[in-house]
Amino acid sequence: MNCVTRVELSVCCGNLLDRDVASKSDPFLVLFHEVDSNWVEIGRTETAVNNLNPVFGVKFKVDYHFEEVQKLKFALFDEDKCSSQLYEHDFLGEYICTLGVIVSNKKLHRSLTLANGKPAGKGTITITALELSDNRVITLTLYGRKLDKKDFFGKSDPYLEFHKQGDDGKWMLVHRTEVSWFGSCCNFSLSVPFHQVEFECINPKKQKKKKSYKNSGIIILKSCKVERDYTFLDYILGGCQIMFTVGIDFTASNGNPREPSSLHYINPLGSNEYLSAILAVGQIIQDYDTDKMFPALGFGAQLPPDWKVSVCVEGIAQAYSACLPHIRFYGPTNFSPIITHVARFATQALQQETAAQYFTLLIITDGVISDMDETRHAIVQAAKLPMSIIIIGVGNADFAAMEFLDGDSSVLRSYTGEEAVRDIVQFVPFRDFRNAPKETLAKSVLAELPQQVTQYFKQRNLSPSNTALE
Repeated sequence: MNCVTRVELSVCCGNLLDRDVASKSDPFLVLFHEVDSNWVEIGRTETAVNNLNPVFGVKFKVDYHFEEVQKLKFALFDEDKCSSQLYEHDFLGEYICTLGVIVSNKKLHRSLTLANGKPAGKGTITITALELSDNRVITLTLYGRKLDKKDFFGKSDPYLEFHKQGDDGKWMLVHRTEVSWFGSCCNFSLSVPFHQVEFECINPKKQKKKKSYKNSGIIILKSCKVERDYTFLDYILGGCQIMFTVGIDFTASNGNPREPSSLHYINPLGSNEYLSAILAVGQIIQDYDTDKMFPALGFGAQLPPDWKVSVCVEGIAQAYSACLPHIRFYGPTNFSPIITHVARFATQALQQETAAQYFTLLIITDGVISDMDETRHAIVQAAKLPMSIIIIGVGNADFAAMEFLDGDSSVLRSYTGEEAVRDIVQFVPFRDFRNAPKETLAKSVLAELPQQVTQYFKQRNLSPSNTALE
């Protein structure tokens, strides 16, 4: 399931360069997004006349895809001529980032740079993200009293309809209650007092015919409860951090990394399936962790000088490449120790009163698990925590055990018989994406993570950390 949400971006700037002689700059902003390594224009703001600190009124509406790297460029120009060609205007500075960085910060404040990378004076840009969808749920408790009798043999069978007025002035039905209603739940905005209130039910036809007409009954609003059905983006905009950890398989079955047949062999292009998997997922996840520091855990190797079995190998892509000549590939292929290791940190997050942290473990492996029972048990326990596990299988081995752990076809059980309270494992074989762009791998690998994050926080009744979302 892809996570796609409509987001509105608002922009203001400060201390822009003054390119005009007789007056101040007349800035306008152009937003670009990267498509196949080219910058494509999305839109432009209005021009702020004689203003070095513009607050642009034009908003940009873009689709946010969690599992994609969406690169954006905010470029500022001083309008000099009545021309749509940007080269006709003086360049004031730019800022390049991903949409993921913007939504993970909610309000991003950065310095502007020139095309050569140098600072654009003291110029700054502030970008604010707002989710456009309104996912509030309003529960109303309603009663009717002394309603008009409509049926000849018996009482009426009343129901309520709620309509909202559109931009064209027309009324549109948004909710209809059941017959003989005593309460209702609907997805629309309504501003009402929190104390009981009564409304007269008016029949316009009767009102015109009878001067003595008062009403056709009373509608009583007894209670109004507003709840928000939080989305994944709500949690990210609210400050939730996705804590990312990588687990790398250094067992002997991968082969000697110095030989081209090894899965750890780094080809002349400086890559292999392990590195490709790390970078494909890491470049997405990194936007959601403020310090951009990711632990890397290795399993199945022996380290010098005494060749003890390793527990952790720190670092990520560069550290991975650097460590290959210094470790002895060994065994066994045990997943449970690294799952338990990350689960310790996730357990500490159980104390959080808001949705502040969620942990994601990426395991990259070449084959059969040696500790299947212990791994099943570790996953079942981790399912109770703010934690997900992504497994990428490299090479051409039989990955039936990984498919089993994925839990898509059946509920995963521990060796004790305990069932996982939710599915937290996503398995993807790298071989299915060898000839595909890395973006395609990332989409598949991260497809279930937004749903898993949202499901956990909802089960725990945790709201986003930033109460401004309310």
